[in-house]
Amino acid sequence: MKTIKGPAIFLAQFADDTAPFNNLKDICKWAKEIGYAGVQIPAWDGRLVDIEKAAASKDYAQEVKGIVNEAGLELTEFATHLQGQLVASHPAYDIMFDAFAPDSKKNNPAARAEWAANQVKAAATASSHLGLKVMASFSGALLWHTMYPWPQRPAGLVEAGFRELAKKWMPILDHCKDKGVDVCYELHPGEDLHDGITYEMFLEATGNHQAVNILYDPSHFVLQQLDYLQFIDFYHEKIKMFHVKDAEFNPTGKAGVYGGFQGWVDRPGRFRSLGDGQVDFGGIFSKLSQYGYDGWAVLEWECCIKSPQQGAEEGSGFIADHIIKVTEKAFDDFAGAKPDDATNRKILGIN
Repeated sequence: MKTIKGPAIFLAQFADDTAPFNNLKDICKWAKEIGYAGVQIPAWDGRLVDIEKAAASKDYAQEVKGIVNEAGLELTEFATHLQGQLVASHPAYDIMFDAFAPDSKKNNPAARAEWAANQVKAAATASSHLGLKVMASFSGALLWHTMYPWPQRPAGLVEAGFRELAKKWMPILDHCKDKGVDVCYELHPGEDLHDGITYEMFLEATGNHQAVNILYDPSHFVLQQLDYLQFIDFYHEKIKMFHVKDAEFNPTGKAGVYGGFQGWVDRPGRFRSLGDGQVDFGGIFSKLSQYGYDGWAVLEWECCIKSPQQGAEEGSGFIADHIIKVTEKAFDDFAGAKPDDATNRKILGIN
């Protein structure tokens, strides 16, 4: 068993153009002041890191780490969700996903995808410069528009989709393997990898590539009505990152899982600040500790009601209170006796 590290905070939802959230030094100072021990940095946010420069220059990568350390924090991981999304994107989403790409790549899906793949590779290289073994990402989606099919999916469509998805990711995964960095896919609606079954399909399509792993976020499983505790039993060996995010699902006679195109506050399924939703974090921390999860517990704040400042302030204590300092001895050791084969044989009635 292992004691989970934390609390840490994912900076993506907090970074903006106002102080102290507009640069790495000040946002780290803020995170430390409200109780965090680590920060997860979004690799797409130039206010916090130049990921291409961090890949090209070990000195710059160390400078980024130094800023984090100077605030009394650890750099837990880089995250490449937005870039990973663009590695594989169905044309139906081109207009909306162009927002994630630089102006020079907009209206050019092939150039955008190449840029995205290079960005994920750069994050892996930067991670290796700093001794980080994991990074977060999204898989992108070629099949999501067929998730609830009408008309019915043609035979072989899913298999073809996962083969193509794997083809797009294999050069990235091989690069990550060479750098000693695992890609931890956040299983998320809107991505082709959104639950255990789709993760297994992708893993098989990549030839069980060792760099294909999981970022565990129970909030997305609550909204899908998936058993997020049993998920840990199935996939604990592949869970190498953990987003601590709460959610709730309150269906009505008018709306269910799909939410009726409503805004977040009106959907039956919605994200909440830690402790305000329905996720059994006691069960999650127990299972992850039992299985020896050797990583960070990272707050990802997304709440449709509570302010980000309050959510972040409360979140650090919530995570700290749930981290289990695992025992190194059994509770009944006091009643035990030293191993003695002769005595054991007598107890068993063996001559």
